[in-house]
Amino acid sequence: MLGDSRSHGLWEKTAPAAPPTTALAGDHLSDVVVVGGGYTGLSTALYLAEAGAGVVLLEAAEIGFGGAGRNVGLVNAGMWVQPDALVKTMGEDRGEALLNLLGGAPRLVFDLIEKHGIACEAVNRGTLHCAVGPGGLKELQERAAQWRRRGAAVELLDAAETAEKTGTTAFAASLLDRRAGTIQPLAYARGLARAAIAAGAVIHTRSKVDSLQRSGSAWHLVTAEGSVTAGRVIVATDAYSAPPWNNLRSEQVKLPFFNFATEPLPADLQSRILPERQGAWDTKTVLTSLRLDQAGRLVVGSVGALRGTGIAVHRAWAKRSLRRLFPELGHVRFEAEWYGAIGMTDDNLPRFHRLDDNVFTICGYNGRGIAPGTVFGRCLADLALGRRTENDCPLPCTTPQDARFRLLREGVIELGAQLVHLAP
Repeated sequence: MLGDSRSHGLWEKTAPAAPPTTALAGDHLSDVVVVGGGYTGLSTALYLAEAGAGVVLLEAAEIGFGGAGRNVGLVNAGMWVQPDALVKTMGEDRGEALLNLLGGAPRLVFDLIEKHGIACEAVNRGTLHCAVGPGGLKELQERAAQWRRRGAAVELLDAAETAEKTGTTAFAASLLDRRAGTIQPLAYARGLARAAIAAGAVIHTRSKVDSLQRSGSAWHLVTAEGSVTAGRVIVATDAYSAPPWNNLRSEQVKLPFFNFATEPLPADLQSRILPERQGAWDTKTVLTSLRLDQAGRLVVGSVGALRGTGIAVHRAWAKRSLRRLFPELGHVRFEAEWYGAIGMTDDNLPRFHRLDDNVFTICGYNGRGIAPGTVFGRCLADLALGRRTENDCPLPCTTPQDARFRLLREGVIELGAQLVHLAP
């Protein structure tokens, strides 16, 4: 098991078993060490191994323990911010190049799934961003226009078309992004691990890095029972970072996000609620996400942590929300519940850092970990292989900066989500 019943929930229950791994023991040499067994680390390890490089991946807990095993499973294109806002922040040349990269990232995910035969309930039929009220409609109209100017396969659906796609009349419109889709997120992480091992990567779980120090021109990473010396280090720990890379945690505000999964719906309800299996979420600040898994379980999620008073508050909200959206559900019974943390940066964009000589990271996915994590893993592998330089990376190289009022903001988010969900 990856954790308690509220850490990985449905995904731990339904994912294929992880490939066998052991804790690092003894002293080893490698070309590259990758730290972190989520999408970025596993993608990096896979591409390095396929290129013939020696790679050892060290994971402190288990494969997919962090955000990779706890998220909703939406494979989205781009970032949360509007495309034009991303370009304004990054600059035209770099911004447009990044949008092009991230716009094609879902395709990379589904191609890897097909190439390596990863059993992860992949459905590549798009996602639905659903408008709540006039403000939500205006937001989606602008987002659709900005993506269309860039040739993206997006379509703005009206209220009736949205009701047909979702099974509810609650939304004013929706943006259908045909590039996107859904997966079983923990199963995808485990499948990437299996593919990386098959390509020659060595993966050690339960192997937290306690320290790293220079060893000549290389780096010496030490765990409880072993060590690895390598010329290059890729840190892929993101929002779940801990010492010796706690500065990556400090530059992100953790936003908790929970999910509840119903029992499998009857066939007639599955034919009416999200009948094409698109994943969906709305335009509210404290948003609601919706999707079906392969067995027909309806998964509802939102901002909040399932601990303390939040357990009862968010569970009651989830039941009320599903009854409001889909009255035909009747009495709702949940068979799984879980939550994790999303790392949010101050501008809602990811970061690329050179932490030291030949030590690199990309982090700060702001709720878009699956497709960006996969494609950035390929970028980091190219960097480690010498196929690209720091200046060729899709993100500017910056120094980690502590998020402003991080602990206060995290407390406000967790409490605020409960207050929002207490409202009838």
